Amino acid sequence: MIDLDLLPDGGLGWLEASGPASHLVLSTRVRLARNLANRRFGVRMDAAERRQVLDEVIQAAGSTTGLGHALVIRPDQLEEWDNRLLLERHLISRELAGLSDRNSGAAARALLLQDRAAVMVNEEDHLRLQVLASGVDFAACWREVEGLDTELGQRLAFAFHSAFGYLTSCPTNVGTGLRASVLIHLPGLVLTKEINKTLHGLTRIGLTYRGLYGEGSEVVGNFFQLSNQTTLGKSEAELLEHLGTIVQHVIGVEEWARQVLLRDAPTVLEDKCWRAFGLLRYARSLSFEETMNLLSGVRLGVSLKVIPSVGMYALNKLLVFSQPAHLNAKAGRVLEEEEMAIRRAEFVRGTLEEEVRRGQGA
Repeated sequence: MIDLDLLPDGGLGWLEASGPASHLVLSTRVRLARNLANRRFGVRMDAAERRQVLDEVIQAAGSTTGLGHALVIRPDQLEEWDNRLLLERHLISRELAGLSDRNSGAAARALLLQDRAAVMVNEEDHLRLQVLASGVDFAACWREVEGLDTELGQRLAFAFHSAFGYLTSCPTNVGTGLRASVLIHLPGLVLTKEINKTLHGLTRIGLTYRGLYGEGSEVVGNFFQLSNQTTLGKSEAELLEHLGTIVQHVIGVEEWARQVLLRDAPTVLEDKCWRAFGLLRYARSLSFEETMNLLSGVRLGVSLKVIPSVGMYALNKLLVFSQPAHLNAKAGRVLEEEEMAIRRAEFVRGTLEEEVRRGQGA
């Protein structure tokens, strides 16, 4: 069983709801893909080469300030539910968890984690450096991940081409190797039926959208992950500035959509928010998808101050801790679907009751 208590925040600092625009944006992630020079890419490596890459990275990271005290977690040595728990906390990808066909059973997969910085080793690329923060904060994330890149680059030779930039396993990451994203809540655009137009516009200017867990995941609860698609032909600063500008635009249209709803259908909107709160507060059985959709309604109500006495941090925690692997971890065993729905409803009720008591000053 994995022990995330060894981390001061359990790898959940991004849930704090303390960053800019955190009422709309849960988190910002900036990630760099890097590969070691004179090594075959991950898809071509055998187990011995993968272990050599891992040894080199751990040795190099040990003398850096960014990862010198990192917790080393080995997904290739964990049970599936432990890996799913890390995935639900957004600490690792499906690839590193071994949940994709391409990397299932692959040896020497590791996560080096210190504060909000991390390196995934032997994922699709040899290294995936990443920083995850609350709210919209590309600048802070970039400063940290750039510092980490510099420190590791002084100790490891990265595969680099003078014309193409950093070389990666997938051609779509060649160049800067940079992928930046935000996890954003857009119920206003969904309810006003403007979401498709907005998302279509994003794809036309080099951005893409995904679900809660990134690539290959479905959108639930009106949570969208927006990220850049282009990594080549522009500097890191230009890519981040472009994405930051577009995210601010999306925040603006979402705020506009919410004001339209408040102006044109206030009773319908309030009913939707309170109905969601009531169901979560008193339901005895909840599926994951139902919980995410109801949390979306409550989150909208809290953002618009329709629902008082509930904090964003509590809602963010519900988003993570009501997922299957977290419920299994809490129970200490793998739950059947029916029992999991009951346990989920118990957890949600307890959390909301606590929030209401806190709001009443009890």
